[in-house]
Amino acid sequence: MKNNVKPKVTLIGAGPGDPDLITVKGVKALKNADVVLYDALINRELLEYAPTAKLIFVGKIKEYHRYSQDEINELIVKSAFEYGNVVRLKGGDPFIFGRGSEEIDYIESFGIETEVVSGISSSMAVPASQGISLTKRGVSESFWVITGTTSERKISADVFLAAQSTATVVILMGMSKLSEIVSIFKKFNKNEMPIAIIQNGTTKNEKLGLGTISTIEEVVAEKKLSSPAIIVIGEVVKESAKLRSFYEELNVENSKIQINS
Repeated sequence: MKNNVKPKVTLIGAGPGDPDLITVKGVKALKNADVVLYDALINRELLEYAPTAKLIFVGKIKEYHRYSQDEINELIVKSAFEYGNVVRLKGGDPFIFGRGSEEIDYIESFGIETEVVSGISSSMAVPASQGISLTKRGVSESFWVITGTTSERKISADVFLAAQSTATVVILMGMSKLSEIVSIFKKFNKNEMPIAIIQNGTTKNEKLGLGTISTIEEVVAEKKLSSPAIIVIGEVVKESAKLRSFYEELNVENSKIQINS
């Protein structure tokens, strides 16, 4: 072990993509790191806070996993015993679909000290960057945050429940299941429900697709939207000051169609 330093692992949420959205506590921990194991979705600018640390990429990209989760767990523990102060840097918040708790459980089973530094979750920050308030008085009293794809590569059954509620629905990792999501909402007569898809939210490469449940698949094809993206479904989407004009124009167009027909 490096200089006989007591091994410690700090699990940090890097935030949704904008490097300025990491917490001050997260930055301080990075500056003290001997090793940083980082994921694919973190902003690489954050690694500049750890100029002397050993940097290890352990990210999972679609159809390419350099390390399995078990291998990542083992590498974290090995690094802690070998170097001392390890930072595990994960996108968003590590405890929201980030498998952070699994990593902590494994690390602590070796008697290694751990600390968790929460990150700003993309489920809230990305909609907020477009002025979408997930709750709004008189419009939405609650919100769901759901994974679009389960560990079995199936759509989450919670989407069926969420589609029946009046809550705002935020779906992460759902682009590959978009057609299924649309079908479920149509089943519950939500064809005209506003929906926003935000790709690479809070970054310079951010792309936005707006529509309704009945039109969003065409929008995605037209704008070539893909993962990583956040799907936001609910009346709050059209309440955004940034997006309101789009839906006002959409309502005018729909009214003209009804009159002409």
